[in-house]
Amino acid sequence: MPDLDTKTLQEYDRKYVWHPFTQMRDWEAEPPVVITRGEGCYLVDSDGNRYLDGVASIWTNVHGHCRREINDAIKAQVDRIEHSTQLGLANDQAAILAKRLVEIAPAGLCKVFYSDNGSTAVEIGIKMAFQYQQHRGATRKTKFISFVNAYHGDTIGAVSVGGIDLFHGVFRPLLFPTILAPSPYCYRCELCPEQDSDMCGRLCLAELERLMAAHADETAGLVIEPLVQGAGGMIVHPPGFLKRVRELCDRHDILMIADEVAVGFGRTGTMFACQQEGVTPDIMALSKGITAGYLPLAATMATQKVYDAFLGDYRELKTFFHGHTFTGNPIACATALASLDLFETDRLLDSLPPKIDYLRARLTALEELSHVGNVRQCGMLGGIELVRNKADKKPYPWEERVGMRVCQEAKKHGLFLRPLGNTIVVFPPLVITLDELKFLMDGIETSIRAVTDP
Repeated sequence: MPDLDTKTLQEYDRKYVWHPFTQMRDWEAEPPVVITRGEGCYLVDSDGNRYLDGVASIWTNVHGHCRREINDAIKAQVDRIEHSTQLGLANDQAAILAKRLVEIAPAGLCKVFYSDNGSTAVEIGIKMAFQYQQHRGATRKTKFISFVNAYHGDTIGAVSVGGIDLFHGVFRPLLFPTILAPSPYCYRCELCPEQDSDMCGRLCLAELERLMAAHADETAGLVIEPLVQGAGGMIVHPPGFLKRVRELCDRHDILMIADEVAVGFGRTGTMFACQQEGVTPDIMALSKGITAGYLPLAATMATQKVYDAFLGDYRELKTFFHGHTFTGNPIACATALASLDLFETDRLLDSLPPKIDYLRARLTALEELSHVGNVRQCGMLGGIELVRNKADKKPYPWEERVGMRVCQEAKKHGLFLRPLGNTIVVFPPLVITLDELKFLMDGIETSIRAVTDP
C-alpha cells in the first residue's frame, strides 16, 4: 500500500476511529497528529515533526522506539511460528519467559498465568483469589478491599476494584461492591488536614486495619498499586505503607494482589515496586512494560500456596476456568525476552539513579511556580498538580481542561504529554538520556508558564 499524505490519514482517523478516554466531538474539531515512526525516545509524525515521548506511549516504553535488538527478536520469531494455543500445548517462548519472570520477581512468586493486557491481568488475580478461598473452604470470603483513587483497568472486575468516580461512576450498576479503604494522599486527604505524609499514612493504615478487622471473615483479597497510584494522579505512598499493608493482610488472612502493571519493569528504580519494601504479594499483575511497549502481553504471577489450592482430581472442578485466545503468544513472549536481555546488557537499572535525582531536582524547582500546588515522584515517574490558587491549593475546575491545554502547548515545544485531569504526568522511556530529560522538563516548565501565567 502506498504512503498516504497527512490530510488523508487525518480524514481516515476522524471518520473511522473512536479513541479511548476522548471526547470525540472535541477530537473531530481539530486535525490530529498522526504518528508514523519512532526513533529512540521520539515519536515522528506524518509531516516529519518529532516529539519526545514524555509518557512512554502511555507508560509502556522502556528501551526507546524501534530498538534493533527487539525488532530482530520479533522478526526471528515470526519466521518460526506466529501463535499456538496454550490449551493442550506448551510453547518454547512462553516457558522460557515464565522462568525468567520467576527469577526476577519478588521471592515466592513461582507460577505465571498469561493474558494480554493489564485489565485482564488484574481480573485474573481477582478470580484467582476468589476461587482460592472457595477451594480452601472459606466460602464467606467473597469480597475485596480496594482503595480510593485506585485504577486497575477497564474490564468490569477491574473497574469494580477501582476508585475513580470520574471514570467508573457511570458503570456503578454493573459492578460488584467492594470495601473501600482510604488512600494516603496527604495533599487532599480528608483524614489528615495537616498535609503531613507520615501522619496521613498512619491514619490511613489505622482505618485500613479497622476495616480488615471488621470484614476479615468476608474478604478474599486486597488489591493495591504498590508505591504509586498511577491514573489517580501519580499519588505516591509514604515509605513503609506497602510493607504495613502486607503485614495486615497476613494478620487477617487476606490475599494481597499487587497491581504492578504501571510500576513494574524498572519504573520505580527497582525491577518491581514491591521489591523496594521487601514485599512478596500473593498475586502480582504485570503488563505495559513487559514487552517494552511493543506488543500486548500480560502475566499474573502467583505463589505456590495459591497455585496448590487449584490442584485436585478432575471431578473436583478445582481447575482455574479462565483463558484467552492469545495466551502466551510466542511473538509477544519473544519480545519480552529480548527486553529482559536489554535490561542486562544495557545495565538499565544501574543507569537510573542520576536520572531519578535530576528529575527530583527539576520537580522540586517547579513547586515554586505560582500555579503548581504539588509535585510527586517515585523513581522515573512524576506528577505535577496544577491549581488555580496556590495559597489554598484550590484546584482548577476539571472542565477548564488546564492539564490538557498544557499538553497541547507542549507539542509546540517538541513534546508529547498526556495529563491526568490537571496533573501533568512525567513518565518517559527509561532509556532517556539526561540531555533528553532536560529537554523534557524545560518544555514542561515553559508550557505550564504559558498556560497558567499567560
